[in-house]
Amino acid sequence: MNATPLLSQTEVYLSVKRSLEDGDRLASIFATDDVENGLLRIIYLTINPGSGRITRTMTAIDRYKPKLASLGALDFSAGRFEREMADLFGVELIGHPQPMRLVKHAHWPEEYYPLRKDAPKKAEFPPKSGGYPFVEVKGDSVYEIPVGPIHAGMIEPGHFRFSAVGESILKMKARLWFVHRGIEKLMENQGLNEAITLAEKVSGDTSAGHSIALTRAIEDALGVVVDPEIEELRICLVELEAAYNHVNDVGAIANDVGLGIINAHALNIKEALLRINKESTGTRLLRGTTKVSETAFKSLPDPAKLGQIEADLEELVEILFSSSVAMDRFVGAGYLSNRDALRMGCTGYVAMASGIKDDLRDCQYPTWARPAHGVAPDGDVLARLNLRIEGAKQALEIVRNISTRIAIRQRSQTSIPLPDPRDEKIGVSALQGWRGRIVHSVIVKDHRILRAKIVDPSFMNWPALAVALEGSIVADFPLVNKSFNLSYAGNDL
Repeated sequence: MNATPLLSQTEVYLSVKRSLEDGDRLASIFATDDVENGLLRIIYLTINPGSGRITRTMTAIDRYKPKLASLGALDFSAGRFEREMADLFGVELIGHPQPMRLVKHAHWPEEYYPLRKDAPKKAEFPPKSGGYPFVEVKGDSVYEIPVGPIHAGMIEPGHFRFSAVGESILKMKARLWFVHRGIEKLMENQGLNEAITLAEKVSGDTSAGHSIALTRAIEDALGVVVDPEIEELRICLVELEAAYNHVNDVGAIANDVGLGIINAHALNIKEALLRINKESTGTRLLRGTTKVSETAFKSLPDPAKLGQIEADLEELVEILFSSSVAMDRFVGAGYLSNRDALRMGCTGYVAMASGIKDDLRDCQYPTWARPAHGVAPDGDVLARLNLRIEGAKQALEIVRNISTRIAIRQRSQTSIPLPDPRDEKIGVSALQGWRGRIVHSVIVKDHRILRAKIVDPSFMNWPALAVALEGSIVADFPLVNKSFNLSYAGNDL
């Protein structure tokens, strides 16, 4: 495997610890099954938020007696990646502070590890499933409110169990992975461009972000350098995706405080953006535009239309912020401290709303396209809302700049000959999606995917929702939840 020496578990611990102390953040931990050599290789990625530099370390353990020293006490996110590995690869975690299941619900067979190469395609599930362990809050006047997994609205399944006294939430436990689809397993042995098509389905609202992240990881593995103009077109796709999602959520947050008229106008703006997507790429959700060494547009967005949309958004925001009822609900709701956000490894607007600078565009975009912004240290719904509004405006400005820089005509780059790697090559990439940092890792051989690891920003941010809800009132759950707006599918994979 290219330029990744095997380290001992102690050396890995010291390397990751040193990276975190230097200001890096944990980006991914994943396993890959090396049946021929009787090993499970464990790969650790940390990323520097200022430079975008990714540091990779790797160790190996016996796949037949897979014991791994946990980094869970060193980093909260590491503990969750490790629990995922334990469920999917059967890794025994030594010294983990919370070694319970994460991905596999209680009805999954005990010895079934689906990401192993020799895992049966169909497992025998027992007729009776186990219970759902959770911390039960006891005391006078404490009661529980179960919500989900099936909800009244058109949202994905997730179970939320609240322990409350009166209207105050003492604790919330989220149970996810109801829509675990085995995306990473489905990518095994796929052709490169077929895998990119599959990446578009990781989370339907982040089709461009995930497909481009996987494409860049493949290009990193193959050593492919694409034309700078193609990179600008990819930026355009990511920002078009950010624009319609941010606008959608501004309306949805307003709707949760009873301002349905604001939501209706926001949906009109979203529809206008989706039509621009369709005109520019042939698809409303920006799918089918990116392949290895390629990105194609039918035409670039009309700057005049983008300018009109920005004016409509300004008017919408002015009306929203003039509502004292809305401001009373937004201020202080769903507070997430800087310390908790940093400790839990949060990313994107969730992190930035708690005062953490976390935007890879600052180092990955050309100088003229880098957004001028700071962070919002208040950590509440209003802070996250302000960042969503700012994100929509930034996206529209960046797309408008790209549209005026590149001639409006059919854009596509002829495929360049790809290297033919006979040996396994590993590639990684990280980009700033509209929710936050998206990380893809691939192992490639003979133009096929041997292993793909996907980290959607929702995986990093879901635990923080429970912390932000502590002390909130029950009626604020929909509002706080929407201010995070995390993806179930992106988390569950």
